[in-house]
Amino acid sequence: MIVGKSYLLVDTHCHLYFNNFEEDRDLVIARARGVGITRILNPGIDLQTSREAIDLSNHYPEVYAAVGVHPNEALQWTDSSRQELKELCNHRKVIAIGEIGLDYYRKQSPEDLQTFIFSEQLSLAADVDLPVIIHLRDSETEDHVSFRDMLQILEDWVRLLKDINPDLVDRPGVMHSFDGNEEEADQFVKMKMRIGIPGQITFKNAGILSRIVQNLPLETILVETDAPFLTPVPHRGKRNEPSYIKYTVEKISQLRSVGFEEIAKATLENSERLFCWNAVQ
Repeated sequence: MIVGKSYLLVDTHCHLYFNNFEEDRDLVIARARGVGITRILNPGIDLQTSREAIDLSNHYPEVYAAVGVHPNEALQWTDSSRQELKELCNHRKVIAIGEIGLDYYRKQSPEDLQTFIFSEQLSLAADVDLPVIIHLRDSETEDHVSFRDMLQILEDWVRLLKDINPDLVDRPGVMHSFDGNEEEADQFVKMKMRIGIPGQITFKNAGILSRIVQNLPLETILVETDAPFLTPVPHRGKRNEPSYIKYTVEKISQLRSVGFEEIAKATLENSERLFCWNAVQ
């Protein structure tokens, strides 16, 4: 049972610029404030939405932005995209590069192009000293090709960070909306990546994710809504929004047999160590 207001919450992944929020965005933010949310990270999926994320961060004090090109939007990448993203990083409330990564499920862009722009944006992250927000979705086959490609690219990048940007070695980024297996989670944690836990953790069929949450080191866990998607129980089937992060925190507290406030505090502190919200002036 969630009681009292002696806790603060964060939503480390929410797409507030989507049209789903056009008619009631102010009310959505008000409800987020009402449950104790102090930080919302709004990652772009292409250059246009990255700019929109920055605009929203100007309008709402608790909203921050990440900028990047999603693998499903890889065909939009041009010779100038990296420089344009770099310029967007000059905004004071841009605190990450994302949402970037690999998606071999939807097949909306060639795999070789996805790996190219992913590597380009990892390089950019090292240049501008920002962590990354990573999307990973595999094909429907059992070969885990995108995981293997992702692991190789990330391992090479993290190894380079030790020489080109050691400040990022301990906070390279987060695996957004993690839906892999326990072995994959362990591989990412070894690289000091954080694991983003979405509302799926509340679903009845979340057995693998539940075990992962029970066994992960607490300092590696972030919570996110991915709103307007992945709406948790008891609102499954409706539009998701940041205020629903409380259900994810509550479920994690149940799975780990600790208090709601302990999980709220830990995930708040974990997000600060990764994104350095408090350093934003």
